[in-house]
Amino acid sequence: MAQFDFTTLPDRLKTHSEKWKEVQKDKELLPLWVADMDFLAFPEMQAAIQRYANFGIYGYPYIWDGVLEAIQDWEKNEHGYQVDKEAIVLIEGVVPAISVAIQAFTQEKDAVLINTPVYPPFARSVKLNNRRLIENSLAERHGHFEIDFTQLEKDIVENQVKLYVFCSPHNPGGRVWTPEELQKVGELCQKHGVILVSDEIHQDLALFGHKHHSINTVGDFGQFSLVLSSATKTFNVAGTKNSFAIIENPALRAQFKKRQLANNQHEVPTIGLITTETAFRYGKPWLTELKLLLEKHSDFLADYLEQHTKIRVMKPEGTYLVWLDFSAYNLSDEELHKKIKGEAKLILNVGSTFGKEGVGHARLNLATPTPVLQEACERLAKVFAK
Repeated sequence: MAQFDFTTLPDRLKTHSEKWKEVQKDKELLPLWVADMDFLAFPEMQAAIQRYANFGIYGYPYIWDGVLEAIQDWEKNEHGYQVDKEAIVLIEGVVPAISVAIQAFTQEKDAVLINTPVYPPFARSVKLNNRRLIENSLAERHGHFEIDFTQLEKDIVENQVKLYVFCSPHNPGGRVWTPEELQKVGELCQKHGVILVSDEIHQDLALFGHKHHSINTVGDFGQFSLVLSSATKTFNVAGTKNSFAIIENPALRAQFKKRQLANNQHEVPTIGLITTETAFRYGKPWLTELKLLLEKHSDFLADYLEQHTKIRVMKPEGTYLVWLDFSAYNLSDEELHKKIKGEAKLILNVGSTFGKEGVGHARLNLATPTPVLQEACERLAKVFAK
């Protein structure tokens, strides 16, 4: 029997929600884009935030041991990763941490590699920091993305890549990389002296029996890697702003913290510290139930669209994000997204923002009550009927 409420669709129109902003102007629109769930937080989370609100003073915090211990316990119990407290560096978000890493470990004009298609802030962070962006295309095989390791090594060597921003699990493809794949990534970086920044923010959302492995649990890569993660994506508290970097190498850690301080990005709000500790202490039952629902939603979406449309669904092995391929309709990117938004009245992420491989694609967010997803599928089927 369901213990938590995943059926209520909260009215987010007056809450300054980025995801629902456009709906204020056009009430017909259904937003399934930003990686933000339309589910209420679990009761202990709401209670912890309420206690903080009720106290009435919201001054500067320091980082207390309970927050770091909650992160340590979660990493150990959920992912088999034993982390020293000293190795944990808190920062307001994973994307800011990527920028700090780029600034700390590379110089302007240095080459930074990403696998495309990938979460748009990866490319943006490289470009805005005046580094050379190297895009290594993922290959679509067997219904999911795979890394072409021959091409990856070629791209690293030919461009003298200094830093590799890696997405694990992968957004937007939902790929949960195997230990063997991760080992190859780590070994290539080791061989060619590349700093590896592993964005593992979706680590807790592996589905259908897939298991996430942190890059540092599959090989001896801790001396040149940074693992970035957070409770915010998993437990839908992104607005409270807190994430963490695990940096085992003391010299890299000092370099990272120095740049973080230079940017004045060393402070995390009290509420972010509270939500992180609360999530990792009390959130497991809620997460277990959430993942069962995400699996049902994923199955429903794939079956429905396959039956009624020519849209190809890349079924995620993890995350609550789904990569949709509309290329069978032979539409230009502009025509496609005009139809999705103008005719189906859906807001999905535009695929081309994830890289050139995303032309003719869109990303859909499954983390919404079941009737909302059903309505979205019906709208897609009506506009993109076989």
